[in-house]
Amino acid sequence: MRLPTLSNNAAGALMALAAFAVFSTHDVIVKKLGATYSPFQVVFITALLSFPILTLVMMSDQKPDTIRPKHPYWMTIRSIVGVAAALCAFYAVTALPLSQFYAFIFASPLIITILAIPMLGEVVRLRRGLAIVVGLIGVLIVIRPGSAEFSMGHIAAITAACAGAFVSIITRKIGAEERGVVMMIYPMMSNLFITALLLPFVYVQIPLADLGLFAIDTLLVLTAMWLLVAAYTRTDAIIVAPMQYSQIIWATLFGFFIFSETPEWQTYLGTAVIVLSGIYILKREATSDASENTPVMKTRTRAGHVMSVRVGHMLRRQRRRDAQAAEDVANK
Repeated sequence: MRLPTLSNNAAGALMALAAFAVFSTHDVIVKKLGATYSPFQVVFITALLSFPILTLVMMSDQKPDTIRPKHPYWMTIRSIVGVAAALCAFYAVTALPLSQFYAFIFASPLIITILAIPMLGEVVRLRRGLAIVVGLIGVLIVIRPGSAEFSMGHIAAITAACAGAFVSIITRKIGAEERGVVMMIYPMMSNLFITALLLPFVYVQIPLADLGLFAIDTLLVLTAMWLLVAAYTRTDAIIVAPMQYSQIIWATLFGFFIFSETPEWQTYLGTAVIVLSGIYILKREATSDASENTPVMKTRTRAGHVMSVRVGHMLRRQRRRDAQAAEDVANK
């Protein structure tokens, strides 16, 4: 008996769910490592281990062109802000319960939509505007301003979400004119250079077991990105993007069983408000006349990531290969 085949939408959704489950496992490893090592050391080692992957990507890019950016000003800002996003994200995931950390990362679509107004000329009408306000109220529910529990971890998480959103908007602004290799190499080199300057002040010797964890973590991120590319090639962004919110399930399970975390009800309430607002913004962007730039739907990499192999670049490469394969078949 033949097993039923999945539709492209179902296959894409399942691959996206798998990708974000792998991302959550990556966060668990970072949280474990963060208990021993400074964010500067974690970012440096992660970027260093990612460098061979970037080298392979560069070698596969046969375009006879320079790696000098066409927009050096924006590329410099993007690279520096990207380092700040990674450092803050790695600190926040260590300092906060996983469920709270994800609540702030889930707020990125709200911030992206806000930044798209001055930077991309995006017109945000009443419905999306109200969704942003409601989502920000959800953030306040999680933070609870004035609470004794408000900490540097919360500040770092907010900064990571804002910086990651800013990087996404710059990518949207200049990405069509810059080579994919250029978009990857400058953030990677910035991560290595800036953290290397501070590494002597925070360095802790790494035993072989922890070095293995760093290597596994790098492979997990690459696997998650590959799954995301596979998901986006099979279905639309409106189906893939909301799957990131499944990470709150993994945050609850990993937090409880590995880190003995029991989130308070305010965290779940605020997260629910943020998630619903984010899904509504995605839904509105999918409406043909609601958004000119669709900045949230075209953001395919999570805020605060060290590895600079961008999902969007990988996706474009895959689509070119698929198109070439289809053309070769048609010509036979």
